[in-house]
Amino acid sequence: MILCKVTGTIVSTQKNPTLKDRKLLIVQPIDLDGTLIGRDMLGIDHVDAGVGDTVLVIQEGAGAQQVLKSKEVPVHTVIVAVVDGFSVG
Repeated sequence: MILCKVTGTIVSTQKNPTLKDRKLLIVQPIDLDGTLIGRDMLGIDHVDAGVGDTVLVIQEGAGAQQVLKSKEVPVHTVIVAVVDGFSVG
């Protein structure tokens, strides 16, 4: 799992039919201080996250298909949790 910040949304007039009812979000990995690191990624929202939320993301095809309960969804990255808080130490 990867700790990320939701930085934006994707609006699409044409989608694969299996994605029709799913929200697409832009997420970027963060470090434990909340600093943005890495590259932006597109993820399917499975938990009703929004811009500014800290989220947990899985980035593995088989795991994503298990979360979505479908082998028909063409997916690699899924947002699986909104993080309310965390502590280190």
